[in-house]
Amino acid sequence: MARRAKRVEVAIVIAAPAVLVFDILADPRNHPRIDGSGTLTSLIFGPERLSMGARFGMRMRMGIPYRMTNLVTVFSEGSEIGWRHVGRHVWRYSLTPLGPESTRVAEIFEWDRAPLGPIYPAAGVIARNLMAMRRTLGALQELAEGEHRRAST
Repeated sequence: MARRAKRVEVAIVIAAPAVLVFDILADPRNHPRIDGSGTLTSLIFGPERLSMGARFGMRMRMGIPYRMTNLVTVFSEGSEIGWRHVGRHVWRYSLTPLGPESTRVAEIFEWDRAPLGPIYPAAGVIARNLMAMRRTLGALQELAEGEHRRAST
């Protein structure tokens, strides 16, 4: 029997080339800068640029401080990147160029393989994540468009 996908997606159009947006996402040092959940505080370890199978650790805070190690499980240069941690849900970004100066970016949260996934909807996890995803994409848009403007002048 096929497993039913459990996922939510939020998308935005960013006035910057896909390569620039992808470079921001592939650098884990940028993740606290764009995090809309307010839980990421800093990078503990990891490469300067993520790749398939890369591991990176983040300092986090949700009431109390904690650490989380992530594993890159989705990687297609310039178009898709995603990772999971011990909770086994996946955070993924899918980029679609809309021309040389514009990119559709979708942030996707998938929880069909998460052991605690069945309780996520009732516990408010999905609703909170959707709000955080919208804020993350807004912060990514601000950062990417700002970098693109600076590079164009």
